[in-house]
Amino acid sequence: MTLPYFAYASKYFTFLTPIHEPTHFPMTQIPSNVAEMYKAIFPNITDKDIVAFVYRKPENEPYELSEDSKRKEGVPEGSITKYHLSDSATYPGTERDYWIYVPKQYDPAKPTGLMIFQDGGLYLFDMMQANIVLDNLIDKKEMPVVIAVFINPGDKGPGMPIYGGTGNRSFEYDSVTDLYSKFLIEEIIPEIKKLYNIANDPAQKALVGISSGAVCSFSAAWHRPGNFGKVVCHCGSFVNIRGGNKFPELIRQTPAKPIKVFLQSGEKDLNIIFGSWPIKNKEMAAALQYAGYDHKFVFGSGGHSLKHGASIFPETLRWLWSDHR
Repeated sequence: MTLPYFAYASKYFTFLTPIHEPTHFPMTQIPSNVAEMYKAIFPNITDKDIVAFVYRKPENEPYELSEDSKRKEGVPEGSITKYHLSDSATYPGTERDYWIYVPKQYDPAKPTGLMIFQDGGLYLFDMMQANIVLDNLIDKKEMPVVIAVFINPGDKGPGMPIYGGTGNRSFEYDSVTDLYSKFLIEEIIPEIKKLYNIANDPAQKALVGISSGAVCSFSAAWHRPGNFGKVVCHCGSFVNIRGGNKFPELIRQTPAKPIKVFLQSGEKDLNIIFGSWPIKNKEMAAALQYAGYDHKFVFGSGGHSLKHGASIFPETLRWLWSDHR
């Protein structure tokens, strides 16, 4: 059974995505076991939002992986090592897995760039397989050598506003405070620096995420532009979950920060109780344009999944790191 991104727990590898106008499909057409599954995860979710999550699977989106997302003979493969954080000073009582990718070209004598992927398991093991893209582009020198960290959210917490639940993902990702950036700067990056020579230049540090992980990535860079200078947002949750809807007006009314931002969404992205993802991502793009940010916005026909983002990920990274030379 597939789950929405909001249901992120240990089952995060495949997902059902929404239609933009869910009233086309009455609740009576949804199998009772599927409805029960959503309500078990989110006790207070409405029938209307269950319908929005259920229809339009990612495999029906008109996107395919490009050649740079596929394993190629002769391209050096980076290593991937799994780690487990059994507790957190920032988020006490939580546990999480994370993985560190190290390209073959890594030279300990040279300060190296860093990419941190929120919802790390999704980017590493689901339809994205970001490590393969990194292998290919680093080999072709179309992006710099970078260490990549794929980190999952905490396992226990207050769940989603309105919906309920028991995970810590929404609290960590949707909150627009400085807490998550503090978690990365004070807990995660020091552990990485014990093992690898990481550059201090914020232009060599990028944050990546989808949905709540996207607003989290932008928020962390927004609060700490002296630490993170690049952001990739797939289907960003810039809606009213825990305040992310305020970013468009904040961007317009605050002097531009030195952050390079990539945004992606689609016409069938989420439209639920928290807001409309297509509308808010368009607002974000307009605000970034108004404020003079170095940014790029790609709007397609897909829904709330990584299908579109994965298909253009090599081009996204080429654009993101175009200044690396």
